[in-house]
Amino acid sequence: MKPSSLPIFSEAKAAAQQPEGLPFLRLAFRPFYVGGALLAALLVPLWVAMFLGALPLTPALTPLLWHAHEMLFGFAVAIIVGFLMTAGKAWTGLATPRGGTLAALALLWLGARVASVTGPYVVYAMLDTALLPIVAAILVTLLLRARNYRNLPIGLILALLACANLVFHLAVLGWLNLSAMTALYAGLALIIMIECVMAGRVIPFFTMAVTPGLKLAAPVWLERVTLGFTALGLALWVLAPPSLTGLVVLAVASALHGQRLLAWRPAVTLKRPILWILHAAYAWIPVGLALLALAQIGWVPVSAGVHALAVGATGGLIIGMITRTARGHTGRPLAVAGPEVLAYAMVMIGAVLRVFLPLLAPALYSTALMVAAALWSAAFLIYLWVYTPWLMSTRLDGKDG
Repeated sequence: MKPSSLPIFSEAKAAAQQPEGLPFLRLAFRPFYVGGALLAALLVPLWVAMFLGALPLTPALTPLLWHAHEMLFGFAVAIIVGFLMTAGKAWTGLATPRGGTLAALALLWLGARVASVTGPYVVYAMLDTALLPIVAAILVTLLLRARNYRNLPIGLILALLACANLVFHLAVLGWLNLSAMTALYAGLALIIMIECVMAGRVIPFFTMAVTPGLKLAAPVWLERVTLGFTALGLALWVLAPPSLTGLVVLAVASALHGQRLLAWRPAVTLKRPILWILHAAYAWIPVGLALLALAQIGWVPVSAGVHALAVGATGGLIIGMITRTARGHTGRPLAVAGPEVLAYAMVMIGAVLRVFLPLLAPALYSTALMVAAALWSAAFLIYLWVYTPWLMSTRLDGKDG
C-alpha cells in the first residue's frame, strides 16, 4: 500500500466504526425496554381499576384474560425480545435488526398492544401472533450462521412460546377446544424456563466478576437435573390434572432451585443492589414452584404460585436485567443509585403483598391488589424516568449500539 493511501484507509475505517442512524434504533433493547416498561407501568393499574369496577374499559378480551395475556405476551415478551436480539449480536458477532427493520418490529409489538383495547379481535390476534415467530427465526438463523449451537435451545423455547400464543388466540376464537388459561400457563412456564437457563449463566458470572477469588461452578449434572425437574414439573402443572406426582416433581424442582441459589452465594451481593436484585428475584422461583406444588393438593390457590413466578421472579429479574444491561450497553457504570434501588425494593415488596397477603388475610385482597399495583407501576415509572433519556441517546463512549 502506498503511503499516500494510508490516510484515506484510516478515514474509511474510522467512518465505518461511527454510529449510524437514530440511537433509539441501533439495538433492540432500546425500543423494547422502553415499550415494555411503559406497558408494565400502565397495564397493572388499569387492570386493578377494571377489576374493582372503577374503569369501564372493555378490551378485546375479557379483563382477566387481557391482563394475564398482556403481562406475558406484551410486557415480558417485549423485554425478552429486546434482551435476546441484543445478546444475539454478542453471542454471534453478527448484526441484529436495527434502523427501519427494528422500528417495524417495535411497531408490530405496539400495534398489537393498541389493538388489544380497540379491536377487532381478529386484527389483534393477527398482529400479536406475528412478532415471536419472526424473532425466533432471526435468532435461530444468527445462531446457525455462527455455529453457536449452545444457545439454540433458547430459539426453540421462543418458537414454543409463539405456539402457546397462537393456541391462546385460537382458543379464545373458539377454533380450539381448549382453555385459553391453559395456553397462558404454558406461556408463563416457557418464560420461567428461559429465566432458569439465562439466570444460570448470568447470575453466577456477575457475582464472580465483582467478588475477587470467588469461584462458583455448579456440577453439570446438577444444572441438568434442576432444569429437567423444572420442565417436567411445569409441564405436569400445565397439561395434567392435579396429582401427587405433580406435587412431588414440583417440590423437588423447588428444592433444587433453592440449592442452586445458595450455591451462588447471595450473601456476598448484599452491598451491590444491581446484583442482589437478581438473587432476590431468582429466590421467587423455588417459592413459586413450592406454591404450585401445594396447589396440586388444594392447600393454596394456583394464583399464589402464578403470581410468585410472574411478579416476584419475572418482574424482579426483568427490573434487574433491564437496569444492568441498559447501563452496560449505553457505556455507563454497572452501579445503580437511589432511584433504581427504590424500584427494586418496590417490585419485591409488591410481590410479597400480592402473593402472601391474600393467603394470610383474604379480607384484604383488594387492598393487596391496589398497593401491589401501585408499587409495581411506580417501580417501572422510575425506570422510565431514569433510563429513557439514556436509551434515546448515543452511548457515552460514542460507540455504536
